[in-house]
Amino acid sequence: MANEERVDKWLWAMRVFKTRTMATEECKKGRVSVGDGDGVVVKPSRTIKVGDTVHVRKPPVQYSFRVKALAQNRLGARLVPEYLENITPKEQYDLLDVVRISGFVDRRKGLGRPTKREGRDLRDFTADAFDNTWFLDWDDDDDDDQ
Repeated sequence: MANEERVDKWLWAMRVFKTRTMATEECKKGRVSVGDGDGVVVKPSRTIKVGDTVHVRKPPVQYSFRVKALAQNRLGARLVPEYLENITPKEQYDLLDVVRISGFVDRRKGLGRPTKREGRDLRDFTADAFDNTWFLDWDDDDDDDQ
């Protein structure tokens, strides 16, 4: 086993990214850093060793991993915990829940129609917000004045 491994290859082997090309592209975009705190943004060819901390930004979350061991080949999902320790703070995972809950509200233009589930959620949300009684309070006295 080697003492050092390329960061893009390690991220791919640890199943952080689906392909090595994706891992390389994310490094080039500046979304991968190594070191304590936020670390230093790294190139794909940067080598890491056991004990390093790798930070990966996948908006809106920044994941943090501690390298426990190095692997040159892609591992099965069950073996991954032996090679890395996920030290991502709970607050980062809470961001995922917020995005998941508010996903139907912030639909960007061009993403198509809401799914059936999103439509139901939107209907329930608006029903709770407006209490579905606004049409009962409508005063139709304006027609009597003529």
